[in-house]
Amino acid sequence: MRRNIRKSSRTVSSLVWYTVLGLISLVALLPILYMLADSFMGADEIRKYYGAIFGSSNEAAMSFHIIPDKATLDGYYQMLLRRPDYLMKFWNSLFLTISIVIGQVVVSCISAYGFAKFRFPLREPIFFLFIVLMMMPYQVTLVSNYIVLDQMKLIGSYAAIILPGIFGAFGVFLMRQVVASVPDDIIEAAKLDGANQIRILFRVVLPQCKAGIASLVILCFIDNWNMVEQPLVFLKDASQYPLSIFLSNVNTSEPGLAFACGVLSMGVVLLLFLFFEEELVTGIEYVNFK
Repeated sequence: MRRNIRKSSRTVSSLVWYTVLGLISLVALLPILYMLADSFMGADEIRKYYGAIFGSSNEAAMSFHIIPDKATLDGYYQMLLRRPDYLMKFWNSLFLTISIVIGQVVVSCISAYGFAKFRFPLREPIFFLFIVLMMMPYQVTLVSNYIVLDQMKLIGSYAAIILPGIFGAFGVFLMRQVVASVPDDIIEAAKLDGANQIRILFRVVLPQCKAGIASLVILCFIDNWNMVEQPLVFLKDASQYPLSIFLSNVNTSEPGLAFACGVLSMGVVLLLFLFFEEELVTGIEYVNFK
């Protein structure tokens, strides 16, 4: 009798917890579902329900409308075929982000190996400066970066965005923590076998840091995929802008494309997270101040 009561109590408790977690998940996913569903609206329907937001209606309020009255692929058709400039912004974002990610992974891994496994004067104070830079908002260094890049004659080119992104402080901090977890005995054994430092880094250390590298790739990709200030300040030609900048113009001038472009921008990051969720969680576990 008592076993049945306990079993029933556990079942009820589990149902309550699953219900609460389900509701929390629904609230978290609602913006994504909302954007995805409304991306199948036509331009007229968007103006009808969201005219107050897009400035195309005199109505003071808007309607919460998640299910389209008439589903259409016109937004995706306009974005992918009729208006290729929107798709070009997507490729601009992809080029900038991938370039920064590749460069930051290389620089961060090499720097992290030096900080974690080498002893040199002022090592800890220098690494502390990296942590300080990591905590500072990007806007703080925006003016100094502009002055340096202007002296290098890089303003107006993609290099003005890629170069500062490659030398991000967060990548060095994260990878230093990951590399520090690699046992020194393995490195010493590789040295006894005659391996030089480059071979030790790429053949011994980095293969054991795959989870940390995957985390850096995902976090760096998300951070730079959503960049706003850098393109506005460092690029002069609007045709060079990434999709993150161009979405603001979509919201005001092309309401029929707002949700479709939002899905395109969101879909890349969402797929990246779904495919590498386990690596992201495992890599973040290394982030501690040892």
